[in-house]
Amino acid sequence: MTDYTTVSIPKELAERVEDTIEGTSFSSTSDLVRFLLRSIVIQHERTGELTEAEFEEIADQLVDLGYLE
Repeated sequence: MTDYTTVSIPKELAERVEDTIEGTSFSSTSDLVRFLLRSIVIQHERTGELTEAEFEEIADQLVDLGYLE
């Protein structure tokens, strides 16, 4: 069984995320946050560090896939 923790984000951001994930395969804000964090951690583990440019590349890929606006 997986244990979970809570991450707090501003309500305005949560509302924007909910709008963003409409029509995607993400069913909740938590799904998107887990996906993003997992992507960032995997990239970091591969390279040993994650630069701002690499983070932006991940974000650009998510925009191209339609997950972010």
